[in-house]
Amino acid sequence: MAVKPLEDRILIQPLERETKTASGIFLPESAAEKPMQGKVIATGPGKLLDSGERATMSVKKGDTVVFGKYSGTEIEIKGKSHLIVRESELLGLIQN
Repeated sequence: MAVKPLEDRILIQPLERETKTASGIFLPESAAEKPMQGKVIATGPGKLLDSGERATMSVKKGDTVVFGKYSGTEIEIKGKSHLIVRESELLGLIQN
């Protein structure tokens, strides 16, 4: 199954939850925080402007982004959790 986002939406695969703290303590599943970073899997064509043109997306496939804890809509694709968020819900782009 392939999902192609529409308009200014972005398909993100969240990074794995941390299972161990910096000091080496293992966290149970219930205590692990929801990830707030992810990899862009696909982007829509951009928001349609009043002029009839499409706005350029500020992220592309393969980028790592930061999003709000409760942003987007969760979906499952091939047994893996993904998020679909609007471009405006992104908080930042992680540059390596």
